[in-house]
Amino acid sequence: MIEISVSGLVKEYEVGSRILDGLTFQIDTGERVGLLGKNGSGKTTLFRILTGEVDWDEGDVVIAPGKRLGLISQIPVYPAGYTVEDVLDTAFGRLRAMEREMEELALRMGQDSDPALLRRYDALSTAFEAGGGYDAQTGKNKVCNGLSIPQAMREQLFDELSGGEKTRVNLARLILEDTDVLLLDEPTNHLDLHAVEWLEEYLSRFKGTVLAISHDRYFLDRVVNRVIEIQDGKAEFYEGNYTFYAIEKERRYEEKLKQYEKEQAKIEQLEKAAEQLRVWAYSGMDKTFRRAKSMERRIERMRTVDKPNKDRKLEMGFGERDFRGDEVLTAKGLTKGFGDRMLFRDLDLEIVGGERIGLIGDNGTGKSTLIKLITGEEPADGGKLRMGPTVKIGYLPQVIHFDHPERTLVDTMIYEQDCTAQSARNRLAAFNFRGEDVFKRVSVLSGGERSRLRLCMLMDEKINFLILDEPTNHLDIASREWIEGAVEGYDGVLLFVSHDRYFIDRFATRIWELQDGKITDFRGNYQEYQAAKARRAQQQAPAAQPTRPEHKEKPKRPGGTKTLEKEVAAAERAVAKAEEQMFELTEQIHEASSDYLKLQELYEQREALEEEILKLYGTWEKLSAELEEARG
Repeated sequence: MIEISVSGLVKEYEVGSRILDGLTFQIDTGERVGLLGKNGSGKTTLFRILTGEVDWDEGDVVIAPGKRLGLISQIPVYPAGYTVEDVLDTAFGRLRAMEREMEELALRMGQDSDPALLRRYDALSTAFEAGGGYDAQTGKNKVCNGLSIPQAMREQLFDELSGGEKTRVNLARLILEDTDVLLLDEPTNHLDLHAVEWLEEYLSRFKGTVLAISHDRYFLDRVVNRVIEIQDGKAEFYEGNYTFYAIEKERRYEEKLKQYEKEQAKIEQLEKAAEQLRVWAYSGMDKTFRRAKSMERRIERMRTVDKPNKDRKLEMGFGERDFRGDEVLTAKGLTKGFGDRMLFRDLDLEIVGGERIGLIGDNGTGKSTLIKLITGEEPADGGKLRMGPTVKIGYLPQVIHFDHPERTLVDTMIYEQDCTAQSARNRLAAFNFRGEDVFKRVSVLSGGERSRLRLCMLMDEKINFLILDEPTNHLDIASREWIEGAVEGYDGVLLFVSHDRYFIDRFATRIWELQDGKITDFRGNYQEYQAAKARRAQQQAPAAQPTRPEHKEKPKRPGGTKTLEKEVAAAERAVAKAEEQMFELTEQIHEASSDYLKLQELYEQREALEEEILKLYGTWEKLSAELEEARG
C-alpha cells in the first residue's frame, strides 16, 4: 500500500529560485527510507510540507487516509508549567479519552441494562488493551530509560530544558504516540551512543513506516533499506542502505563521466569533419556547404549529457611539527567537578606519539570538560597534567567562535594568519571557499562553514597534537567526508570526542570510554571494543542466572487433541467473524466519504479492529502449532 505519494512537487521561497523542482517519489507501508542531500537541498522543507506546516507551489502530495504522521524536529509549544512528565503523557491522549469514556459507561451500566452500553464498553476495552493502555506506564519507563531521560529530568519544567533535551523528550513522546509514519529529522544529533543504539533497536521492531533525514552514516546503514537523495530539487533513488548508496553513487558518476567523454570525443571528430566540409564549400563546392550545416545540426542534437560534477577534495594538509621523544601527555590523579557534582576523580592518563584516541561516553559524563582541561581552557580541581616539551596543540571546539565575526573570510585570514591577500585567497580556495564566498562575513557562515574556516587556519600552523570536539556534529555527509579527508592526511597525535560511529571506526586506534567518573582504556578500534564489551557481558551472564536445562518437554494439555481441535475451530470462527466486521466497516467508510467526523470515528474503529484481528490470528497460529505438535 502506498503511504506517501509526492508528484511534481515545486517549492520556491524566492522567485526563480526553486528549492524543490519537480520532486517525485512514493513510499510504501513499512519501508525504511533515508532522505539524503546537502544542507539547504530542501529535505526539512519537504518534511514541513508533508506535515502541512508549509504550503507548496505546484504538484501533488497525498498521504494515505487515516495515517498519522509524527515529526521529531517539530517541538510543540506546551502550556506554561508543563513538566517533562506532562509532555510525555500527551502521547496517551486517545487512551485517556477511552479510559474516561469507559468509566462513564461503567457508571451508566450500573443504572441501565441497555445492551448497546455493554457492546460499546467491550469494544472500548478491547481497543484500550490493544493500544497498550494497561501497560502505558511500563512502556513510558522503557522509552525514557532507552533515551537517557532520568526521573529527575521528568520532574523538570519542559521550558527549562536545553534544545537537545527538548528534542530527546519530543522523540520519546513521538515513540509513545505510536504513529503510523515516523518523520525523523536528524534524530541522532542530541543522543549519546547508548541512546542511538536503543533507537536503532526500537526502529528495527517498529511496524510502521520510517522516513529519516540523517547524516549519521552508521545509523543509516543499520536502519534504512532504501535511499532517496534530493539533488537540484529532484529525487535520485538507491535500493539499499548508506553503504550501497555510496558505492552506487560513485558507479553512476563514473558511468556518466565515461558517457560524457565518449560523446565529447565523437563531437570533436564531427566538428573537425564539419570544418573540413566548410573549407571545401568555400572552394566552390556548394553541396559540401549543405552537408556541413546538416552535420552541425547533428552535433547540437548530440549534446545531451552534461559533464557530471563532483565535490572537490582537500588540496592541502596540516603543517605538522615533529615530535622530539614520545611523550605527549601525562595526567596523574586528574579530578574535576562543578559544585556538588563530581565528573571524574583520580584519572591517570598517558598519550604517546602516533596514537589516535576516540573519547566516547554518554552525554554529561564530562568528555568536553576533559578536553578543556587538556587544552587549558578549564583548571583541574586536583591532580597533575603535563605536556611533552615539543607538543603544539591544534584544537577544533564543538562550538566555534571568532573574535571578529564582522570581518570577511579573506580579512580574517589576513589578520589572524599574517599573510597576504593572495595567499589568503589561495588557502581559502583549497578549503572550497571560492569566488564571492571569500567576501562573506564570518557571522553569516553555517556551522559546517565555520568548521572549515577554523580547519583552514589550523592547517596553516605547525601542530603535532590535534584535538577535535564533535567535529562532524550538524554537518551534512559531504562536509563530514571533507573533514575526514583533512584528518586522513594528518600523521600526528589525534584525540577526538565524537558520537559519529562512522568517524570513530575510521580513525580511532584506541578507545577511552568515560563512564561513572572513570575511563575504560581499550587499545583497538570501535568495532573491536564493542565486540570485547559483548564478550564480557556474555561471560558475566551465566554467573547471574542459573543454568537452564537443555530441553524440557512441555506439559501435556488436559483433554488431549480433541480439546485443542475445539479451541482451534473456535479461534477460526472468531477470526472469520472479525473479518466480516472489517468488511462491513470498510463499506461504511466508503459510504461516509463526505462526512469527516464520521470518517474519523470509523477509522478509529477500523484501527482497533485491525489490532484485534492481529491478536486473534496470533492465538489461532499458536493453537494450530500446538495441535500439529500434539498430533505429531
